[in-house]
Amino acid sequence: MHLKTTFAAGLALLLSCSSLQATEINTADSSEVTALKQAFISDQVNKGFSEQEVKDFLATANHNQAVLDAISKPWEAKPWHQYYPIFLTDKRLEKGLKFWHDNAETINNAADKFQVDPQIIVAIIGIETFYGGYMGNYKVQDALYTLGFYYPPRATFFRSEFGNLMSLVKEEQLDNDNLKGSYAGAMGYGQFIPSSYRHYAVDFSGDGRRDLLNNKQDAIGSVANYFHQHGWQRGAPVTLELNHTVDTAPKAKVWVKGKPTQTVADILTPTLSLAKAKDIDASQRALLVKLDQPEATEYWLGLNNFYVITRYNRSPLYAMAVYQFSQQLEAAYHAN
Repeated sequence: MHLKTTFAAGLALLLSCSSLQATEINTADSSEVTALKQAFISDQVNKGFSEQEVKDFLATANHNQAVLDAISKPWEAKPWHQYYPIFLTDKRLEKGLKFWHDNAETINNAADKFQVDPQIIVAIIGIETFYGGYMGNYKVQDALYTLGFYYPPRATFFRSEFGNLMSLVKEEQLDNDNLKGSYAGAMGYGQFIPSSYRHYAVDFSGDGRRDLLNNKQDAIGSVANYFHQHGWQRGAPVTLELNHTVDTAPKAKVWVKGKPTQTVADILTPTLSLAKAKDIDASQRALLVKLDQPEATEYWLGLNNFYVITRYNRSPLYAMAVYQFSQQLEAAYHAN
């Protein structure tokens, strides 16, 4: 999703940008932008800022065409067989194992406190930023300003995030002038957008600050808290591979977005069955996930924990990459 592919899968999908194919973006005209700014000023004043504070915040934000170019070409528009090699690499696995070993106490404490499997915490930070190696080169204020006022498909959402950034900078005493992140305005080790930073970040180091940009302990705890707050079930299965024995498409609907509406019983049939026999509750909500390979199509049964990963980023490709990377990490970590 980014020009740097290690955090390419981060927040733009969380924002539903993955559904957009690479296309030319129709931006707002000057009169529309002026009207949107006036409305933004009013909204922020109603939230307790002075009119001058809001005007000053707007005045220091700049339009960045590179942001619009990047959001028009999401990596998640690629088929699975082109997508997963970006993330499932030996180099990322090696870096992930070192991160896990170096931060084992913090990761274990976060896993226990928030009841989240440790390999998921490690996988998320690895997929998002290569363990802090690529946290984004876009000025967060400019990215959110550009998308909030010049990107009509998601302008309302991004203006809200622009407003959240204004609050976040004040609350956490962040250096706004030097605050860098993804083109979608996500920042820190776990690539939290401002609203997620405000609502899910935790001071896991106990130093009185919630620092997701420089403090690995806070980043680890905050990722775990995010998953906890969205209903992660520790030790529960995430997704199960299916056997598809006919050439025609399954009767069940392939999941794209939204809360699960089908059950396991709705998805499984004599021609679409579990690749490995397992006792599961057939009445639980589930997703049918489709992965395109060069010469075949894979189908997977996504369960509650798979859906929770998509709350971090709405793409099923992203969720599958996180899951498979977490499995690699767990196997390698316990093999040492």
